[in-house]
Amino acid sequence: MEKETLAPRDAEWREQLRNAISAKERTSIPRVKMPELPADFRVTTFTDEVNQGISAEQAVLEATRCMDCPDPQCVTGCPVNIDIPGFIKNIQRGDIAEASRVLRATSALPAVCGRVCPQEKQCESRCIYHRMKKDPVAIGYLERYAADTAASMGVVEAQPRRSNGIKVAVAGSGPAGLSFAGDIAARGYDVTVFEALHEIGGVLKYGIPEFRLPNAVVDNEIRALEAAGVVFVRDCIVGKTISYDDLLSMGFSGLFVASGAGLPRFMGIPGENLIGVMSSNEYLTRINLMGAGRPGHDTPVAHGRVAAIIGGGNTAMDSVRTARRMGSERAIVVYRRSEAEMPARIEEVKHAREEGVEFMTLHNPIEYIGDERGHVRAMRLQRMELGEPDASGRRSPVPVEGAIEEIPVDMVIVSVGVSPNPLIPEAIGGLQVSRHGTIEVDPDSMQSSIDGLFAGGDIVRGGATVILAMGDGRRAAEGMHRALSGD
Repeated sequence: MEKETLAPRDAEWREQLRNAISAKERTSIPRVKMPELPADFRVTTFTDEVNQGISAEQAVLEATRCMDCPDPQCVTGCPVNIDIPGFIKNIQRGDIAEASRVLRATSALPAVCGRVCPQEKQCESRCIYHRMKKDPVAIGYLERYAADTAASMGVVEAQPRRSNGIKVAVAGSGPAGLSFAGDIAARGYDVTVFEALHEIGGVLKYGIPEFRLPNAVVDNEIRALEAAGVVFVRDCIVGKTISYDDLLSMGFSGLFVASGAGLPRFMGIPGENLIGVMSSNEYLTRINLMGAGRPGHDTPVAHGRVAAIIGGGNTAMDSVRTARRMGSERAIVVYRRSEAEMPARIEEVKHAREEGVEFMTLHNPIEYIGDERGHVRAMRLQRMELGEPDASGRRSPVPVEGAIEEIPVDMVIVSVGVSPNPLIPEAIGGLQVSRHGTIEVDPDSMQSSIDGLFAGGDIVRGGATVILAMGDGRRAAEGMHRALSGD
């Protein structure tokens, strides 16, 4: 936010904060360290969060590091355009309620984003401290601190707006759906979110383990949306339980499709149908959402003494770290590129390694071998080397001729990507869909080929981050508002 756009009183106190300490003193403050549970303890528990959160003293000191730049590039790196210096400077002066209000002006899920967003590739990557060869301001840690502290104080951020009488529906309660619901409700629309599962939260609940994102944190964000007037309907599948025509007959004027990308991909290699080979979607859903392996739950799930997880993204890290907690004595990440190309967050790789996870980079499975009972007992790996860059700019892995090895395993979790949920695209006639199965939309408004039907998140992107899905939700709320209000 430019200095001259601030309200006079805001400009006054922020100028005082700038002048209270010199730039040299600010930049000499080291970046805060996140307190973490010891690795030997955390592999024994599913529900204790690894990152423990920073203290009030740490938060104020870290907020003091922020230079409050006149042209803050960190904001341009945020897909939902949070006023980052604004909320950070409110932390510095001790006004947590106002810091939380600034966050929630553009983000429906600040406590979630503070935990799972890849800040190092987004907002923090644009921090001015990089020019000084110093660690960036810990924006994610501060976002989590502000959101958690406001919640513990009982700060209520959202109140129902006066209804404009227009009803809109949302299919899916993941990050895109929740972000859309919060933004459109703030404009006075009557919002109903239809969720296919018995829990609200989508991938935030079934995909991300509680040691990284506790369910209580997600539930608190959902309660804030309910306080803003959003209605949630569970166990209802748009496209099956109710149709698009049903929604129109119920008086809904618009639909935002946020049904995600829950269709797992496999590699098409021999042995993928063996017992003990499954997708990360299935594995994490059984454990995170259905309680498999925990007292009081009888959901079955595979167990492996030696578990191999195929892939290098955050979902692969979630899967391998879960396998360790489920009792795997040896848990191996198999990734066809080098660790430098691994798309998972650096922090997640660090945590996995601390928890005893092994990494076999530059290896790719070419076959799974079963025993006489049809259960996986080994995998054959092709050693790889990096060749020329592919379309994404990463160097393409190519096989090393003759370099094949066999590794004993008794469980394999495949985490090589997901495809869009085909249910809604197949159920609504006239909806333009790409060859990849994603819904085609206008990138600015997120409107589909059907008037009144908007879409965002993984059903459009085919698999992305929480914060990118939230950015889609915000744009769709703006687009639908313009379409329905005639603005």
